[in-house]
Amino acid sequence: MSRILLLVELKGGNDGINTVIPYADPLYRALRPAIGLAREQVLQLDEHVGLHRKLEPLMAAWKARDLAIVQGVGYPEPNRSHFRSVEIWDTASSSRQTLTEGWVARSLEHAALPKDAGVDSIVIDTNALPLMGPDLRTVVMQDAKAFLDQAQATKDDTPVDDAGNPALRHLLAVRREVSAAAASLRDKLHAAPAPMHDYAGRGAFGQQLDLATRIITGGVPVVAVKIALVGFDTHADQVPTHAALLGLLANGLATFRDNMVAAGRWDDVLVMTYSEFGRRVQQNASNGTDHGAAAAHFVLGGKVKGGLHGGYPSLADLQEGDLRHTVDFRDVYSAIARGCWGQSVDFGQRPMQPLDIVAS
Repeated sequence: MSRILLLVELKGGNDGINTVIPYADPLYRALRPAIGLAREQVLQLDEHVGLHRKLEPLMAAWKARDLAIVQGVGYPEPNRSHFRSVEIWDTASSSRQTLTEGWVARSLEHAALPKDAGVDSIVIDTNALPLMGPDLRTVVMQDAKAFLDQAQATKDDTPVDDAGNPALRHLLAVRREVSAAAASLRDKLHAAPAPMHDYAGRGAFGQQLDLATRIITGGVPVVAVKIALVGFDTHADQVPTHAALLGLLANGLATFRDNMVAAGRWDDVLVMTYSEFGRRVQQNASNGTDHGAAAAHFVLGGKVKGGLHGGYPSLADLQEGDLRHTVDFRDVYSAIARGCWGQSVDFGQRPMQPLDIVAS
């Protein structure tokens, strides 16, 4: 079993409470009188929770049962620093650990990856930490053309004598490997068909999704691709900013789903969102929200077991003004590692709380 993970980072700390909304709880409107959505503006999923109206493009996936919404995802002793908390998420550490290897790389530590591929994962973003590790060959390229042009510029077929110097021999070997990987990527991306459904109007996020689509449909043998949507640090005037971001996210992921279905690859892909933290339950004086803790996250794919997973945290039982997590993010990662790559990884979680969100 091998599926490709599309990892979607929501940078800045997405407000999970206004993403998956506890519309039936009177405390929701009481704590958010200016930024809470009215019941009639919510896309109801059941009698308790619903989605922000801008997420309507994802309702097709919800109805097809290939969208899983994992509620209350977080970790004990949450950190509210952007930099430290995203590091925790990226490495699957505890709040008191500092690790240097990404969780995807850790998941694949004992996996048999193809040695002739030249590349194992691709980051179309600036944060590559989840995919960084000594055994995972990760390429970072925000712009495919610029990367391939630069790699081509370093290509030199002229044999160079290493003069018996081990360090020089290693550098020359790395240069040859980069050139070979770039050439393979160039050929596959050039041969990849254009996505059937266009990402026009989706901005930088759409461009990342377009490249991710071409990587997958072009047959680049990667285990993961990472992209990001920025702007979720909504301390002030949150309502219009958050609505616009959720609209970009939903339209982009819905188009990606349509493209994967059209290419016959939807069963071969898992999409997972993550963010460094959620937001405070109570709105602030600037009609925004401050750094919080737990939040809901999305998992999509042709083999995903759709529906609501995990319990929605209580608005009446807060931890220092934040939601208490009901699902440890490392249990989500364990489910992804098993569902994507057939790897059993617990990330130090004992006892684990297995999530049944991906079919074999």
